[in-house]
This record gives sequence, C-alpha cells and structure tokens, in this order.
Amino acid sequence: MPLYQAIILALVQALTEFLPVSSTAHLTIFPWFFGWQDPGQAFDVALHAGTLVAVLLYFFKDWLTLALCGLGLKYPASASTEEVAQHRRLFWCMVIGTIPGGILGALFEHKIEEHFRTPPVISISMIVIALVMWWADAKSRLTRPLEQSNIGDAVTIGSAQALALCPGVSRSGITITTGLFRGFTREAATRFSFLLSTPLIAGAVVSHLPKLIKMQKAGGMDLPLSTLLISILVSGVGGYIVIAFFLRYLKTHTFKLFIVYRLVFGMIILVWWFLQRGMQ
Repeated sequence: MPLYQAIILALVQALTEFLPVSSTAHLTIFPWFFGWQDPGQAFDVALHAGTLVAVLLYFFKDWLTLALCGLGLKYPASASTEEVAQHRRLFWCMVIGTIPGGILGALFEHKIEEHFRTPPVISISMIVIALVMWWADAKSRLTRPLEQSNIGDAVTIGSAQALALCPGVSRSGITITTGLFRGFTREAATRFSFLLSTPLIAGAVVSHLPKLIKMQKAGGMDLPLSTLLISILVSGVGGYIVIAFFLRYLKTHTFKLFIVYRLVFGMIILVWWFLQRGMQ
C-alpha cells in the first residue's frame, strides 16, 4: 500500500471512529470504491491503536479519577464523599458495560468479519441505525447528566455496544442512541459512549499485538513499519481533534447532520453495489 493511501485511510479512521457514522463501514467501503488493495489486519490494528491513544489521552484525567475511586481511594483529595461515590459507581458501570461486548466479540468477531463485511449489509446498517438515531434524538427527554448513570444504563448500553460488531452499525452510533433512549443529554450519552468504548478498543488492540509483532519479526508483514507508525500518528492526532470537536458540537447541536450523512452514504453504497453487479 502506498503511503498516501495509508494516510488517507488513517484520516478516515480518525474522522469516523468517534463520530456516529461507523469507521468499519468507511474503512471497508473506501478501498472498494477506489479499487485499492485490502491493507490487512496489521493496518487495521495500527489505526485502532492510534485512536486508542487519542481517547486515552483525552479522557486521561477522567479514567484516573474513575479508576482510583473505583478501587476505593479518594481522588482528588478535595472531592466530596458524594463525588467519590459517583465516580466509583461510574467506574463499575464501565466495567459491567464492557462485559457483553467483550463476550460477544470473542465469540462472533471472526464469523462477522468473514460473512457480514459486504456493501449490502453495511448499507442497510447505515440506514437503519440512522432512522433509530433520528427517533432517539427526537423523542429522548435529554435531561440526565452522566453523574446519574447506573447499572441499568451500563447493562443496556453495553449490550447495545455488542451490535457494533456488525459493520455499518457504529459503536458510538449505537451506544449514543441507546444513551438517548435512556434519557441522557446528548453530551452525557456521548461521554458515556467514549468511556465505554475505551476498554474494548484497548482489548482488541492488545489481543492482536503479539501476533503482529511475531509477523513483523518474521518478515511476514506486508506493510513497512514506518507506514504503520505514520498511520498510528495520523489516526491518533486526528482522533483527538475529532473527540474535542464532537463534544463541543453537541452542546449546541443535534445529531441531524450525522443522521442525514448516514442515510445518504448508505444509499450511495447500495446504488454503487447494484451498478457494480450490473456491469459484471
């Protein structure tokens, strides 16, 4: 893969991993549209490593506070007893919410990769989730802050996160939508989504690293190490910027822009697929 293609796909990953538009869909469809070679699993892991660094850096203080309070410590020292209790509860919500996606991912990830990464499935997923997101954004109470999250939210949103295994659904899209149905504000639903995604992204990256390091040492990796490192840097920096933008955007805007984008992109994929089949 030429370096320019790697940089373009790294930018695509950065722009779509945290926005509710499905990074898997875009990383599958872009090479298909332009006739590029499939970059392979090593490249996919590199891009997710970059966006993992982005979300860890952006929410570093949040995770530090949640983890320390969750493990029984008082942090920061100036925090009230009520604040510590809130942080502890949110930490264990994140732990519990990660379990459904982790289990289903371990059981079905490879089967989904083999059978569901097709243009029709991606197109339908993009359109269906857009309509559900529109319904949630229009009907939700939008009153609950993140501090009011509970175990029921964690189980519901965590179970919904498992649906993101299907290409086109979008991890952030389905978890934010579920958060809206649970009555969270748009910003609270999005923060919950980003925090909840961190352990699963980390788990996916860590689980594939040993095999990729082994391949690299044996000379079996198709992409140069320099290309992988540049891809990680681009997706990481871009992902950090996107997180900051999205959270600021939601303070004064709805999800309408992303709903319309999903509908249009989903229909374009379906039309293109039909045209391609007609020319065969």
